[in-house]
Amino acid sequence: MSNLVNQRELARSLDCPIIDGQRQVQHVTPHSAEVGGIPVNRALPRRQRRLIGAWCFFDHIGPADFAADDPGLRVGPHPHIGLQTFTWMLEGELLHRDSLGTAQVIRPGQVNLMTAGHGISHTEESLSDEATLHAAQLWIALPEADRATDPRFDHYPTLPSWQEEGTELTLLVGEFAGYRAPTLTFSPLVALDLASPQGGPLRLSLREDFEYGLVALQGDLEIEGDTFATHELAYLGRGRDEVTVTLPPGSRVLLVGGEPLGEEILIWWNFVGHSKAEISEAQRDWEAESSRFGSIPAFDGPRLTAPPLPWTA
Repeated sequence: MSNLVNQRELARSLDCPIIDGQRQVQHVTPHSAEVGGIPVNRALPRRQRRLIGAWCFFDHIGPADFAADDPGLRVGPHPHIGLQTFTWMLEGELLHRDSLGTAQVIRPGQVNLMTAGHGISHTEESLSDEATLHAAQLWIALPEADRATDPRFDHYPTLPSWQEEGTELTLLVGEFAGYRAPTLTFSPLVALDLASPQGGPLRLSLREDFEYGLVALQGDLEIEGDTFATHELAYLGRGRDEVTVTLPPGSRVLLVGGEPLGEEILIWWNFVGHSKAEISEAQRDWEAESSRFGSIPAFDGPRLTAPPLPWTA
């Protein structure tokens, strides 16, 4: 999906503050916007928090219901570099097309992972017979050593899933509780979906060298007596070996984490880079319709136009 809320600050990964010897859980307020005609709540990047591991972007999309004459989500061709786009579908279906020639429908319970690397372009659109859309889309910053890797697309229709204390856990990426997801990674990461029909407390074991955040996608979330509203990011920081969350009936929460990236990254429009020069070059190539980003002839619609760079190229 295209980032229409421009972020140009350097993203830094920091620990939560410690008050009276106790590490706090940070509230990160989301930004509400509309992308491709769909309501979106953006939990990352925000001024309070730029990165969680290599996770540098977190959009909670919908849930949205479409009228019979509403085309739903439709995002035209747009470019990416230096990242992986990670889509976790909850309701509805989306058709992904990209400049590699991929055409893949993503359905609930599946993950689409597009590795942009040196450069790729793609489109996303709702299918005509779908009346609902609910998803989470995240970006993963590629480490500097892998930023120019060859672009690729991977689809994961089956992921590890199990039950704990009445909650269904689905591992989307990384390792957790003895399970391993098949999802391609370039740095140590984890993402875990928690769906709780009946609600109740759930204890999660954590890695002390990882930093973590949780976002309630349905219902609220309680951590250590502190309540976090739907869409709000609860940032746990590092140094924890466990956390207990309390989930209301019918709730759904996404936990993401990873080893701090330890690198400064720059986000501008749909580009993730390690320098202004890198971003500027990518924007020039997109505007020149360079072969770097290819084309998507099967999509009937115009390419997205990049906003002017906020610095002198």
